[in-house]
Amino acid sequence: MAASQAVEEMRSRVVLGEFGVRNVHTTDFPGNYSGYDDAWDQERFEKNFRVDVVHMDENSLEFDMVGIDAAIANAFRRILLAEVPTMAVEKVLVYNNTSIVQDEILAHRLGLIPIHADPRLFEYRNQGDEEGTEIDTLQFRLQVRCSRNPHAAKDSSDPNELYMNHKVYTRHMTWIPLGNQADLFPEGTIRPVHDDILIAQLRPGQEIDLLMHCVKGIGKKVARVANPRLDTFSREIFRNEKLKKAVRLARVRDHYIFSVESTGVLPPDVLVSEAIKVLMGKCRRFLDELDAVQMD
Repeated sequence: MAASQAVEEMRSRVVLGEFGVRNVHTTDFPGNYSGYDDAWDQERFEKNFRVDVVHMDENSLEFDMVGIDAAIANAFRRILLAEVPTMAVEKVLVYNNTSIVQDEILAHRLGLIPIHADPRLFEYRNQGDEEGTEIDTLQFRLQVRCSRNPHAAKDSSDPNELYMNHKVYTRHMTWIPLGNQADLFPEGTIRPVHDDILIAQLRPGQEIDLLMHCVKGIGKKVARVANPRLDTFSREIFRNEKLKKAVRLARVRDHYIFSVESTGVLPPDVLVSEAIKVLMGKCRRFLDELDAVQMD
């Protein structure tokens, strides 16, 4: 009986001990355990697998994925983080920048600004294409010059009163339609997600004048995946000599908690569905490769 319980724990639980974590590797593959049928069975998988939505609003989605192997859950997590396409600033043409922010730092800041544009409506830009077209590029202009406020009180020391346009925000970014984009996208739909992101600060006489090209790409963190809801897997309990022998910490091996937070470009449920499409595409390519090898 004890041996059977130990095997069941090894198959279904990840155990946190005082000096390490046990049972972290998947071991329920065919033939590894006597008396267990671990051969892949689609009907059994469909019966055990489920997704339970815990919370969903405009910008966040929390759900439990149950009955899945760690490798698949981790692949899904990595795709959400790095392979869901989005529109982002890739190229910055600086005409004039007399602020204290260097051109490279300024371009990096602009690349981190989330752009409110559905990437599914655009194509990937062809490699080597420098100009871009209306089907693969969005163009923004940022032109701000700081000057003194002639109506400011003489004894004032408040920059907000002394200077005009001394803070450059994302609201100063102006979308410049390419081709027929003005007909496809109503005014106000293509814009930064947030209009109050501070880009730079200026002083009288300083100016920023540049042009930005936004393209479709991957590798941008449009979602943050974490596990904040039940993050109680801590070793603090083992500091107490009386409690550490009475408490056992373990987690169900095939139960994963996902918390997806969108930057506002796409709803979180769309991010999840797009990640599933990417994973399905990877599986199809792998099966095609296997078929090609078998034919050879």
